[in-house]
Amino acid sequence: MAKRTQTIKALPASDRPRERLLERGVGALSDTEILAVLLGTGNHRTAETAIDLAHRLLRHLQDQRLYGLVDITAEELRGLSGIGAVKACRLLAAVELGRRVRRERLARPLIGRPEDAAAVLIEDMQHLDREHFKAILLDTKHRVITIESVSMGSLNAAVAHPREVFKAGIKRSAAALILAHNHPSGDPTPSQDDLEVTRRILRAGRLLGIEVLDHLVIGENCYSSIRQRGMDWADEEHI
Repeated sequence: MAKRTQTIKALPASDRPRERLLERGVGALSDTEILAVLLGTGNHRTAETAIDLAHRLLRHLQDQRLYGLVDITAEELRGLSGIGAVKACRLLAAVELGRRVRRERLARPLIGRPEDAAAVLIEDMQHLDREHFKAILLDTKHRVITIESVSMGSLNAAVAHPREVFKAGIKRSAAALILAHNHPSGDPTPSQDDLEVTRRILRAGRLLGIEVLDHLVIGENCYSSIRQRGMDWADEEHI
C-alpha cells in the first residue's frame, strides 16, 4: 500500500507556516518555514511536506544556509527531488526581489537640506503646466520613503487638504515629510494661499505626530523654501 502524503493542512493550525505568518507576522517564521511558504507544497513521491522539503533544501545548502540561495541556479534547484521548474522559479524570484529591495533602500536619498529635496523634485516639476502638490515621505533618518502626488490643480492653484497629505504618510509610517508644489509661471515666490496651506498642514502634522520639515515652491530651474523665507516653524502663534 502506497504511503500517504502528509500535507501542511494536516498539521495543527499553530504549526502551519502560512497561518503563523498571518497571525504573528513574517518575522515569527524560521528559515525553514519561510522556505516552506515559498515552496508551497512538498514532494508527493516521498510523502514530504513543504516543511520537510525546506529542511532538505537547507541541508543541501550546508553551512551557507539561506545565503547559498544567492548563487544557486535553476538547474541545481531542479536537481533536488520535489523541486520542479515552478518551485525553482519561485525561489529564485524571491531572492532577486530581496536584492532589488535592498538596492532600492540603499539608493534612497538622505534629505538634510532644502536643496536635497529640491534636487529630487525640480527636474520633474519645473515644466508642468498645472500646479501639482506633492509630499516627500521620510523615515526617522530622513531618507526618502517615496514621493506621493497629493493633488493636481489649475494654472495658479493646487488644492491640498491635510487629509490627503497625511493619508499616505500614515499608511507608509512616515516620520516626517516635506511639502512641495510648482508654480507654472516659473516664479517660486510663495503666495498668501501657499502660506495658509502650509500653516494648516503644520497644525495637522503636529496633531498626528508627523513632522512637516518644509514646503518648497518649485519654479523654472529654481525653488523657494517657505521655512527659509521666515515662517517660524517653532512658534505656535505664527502658524
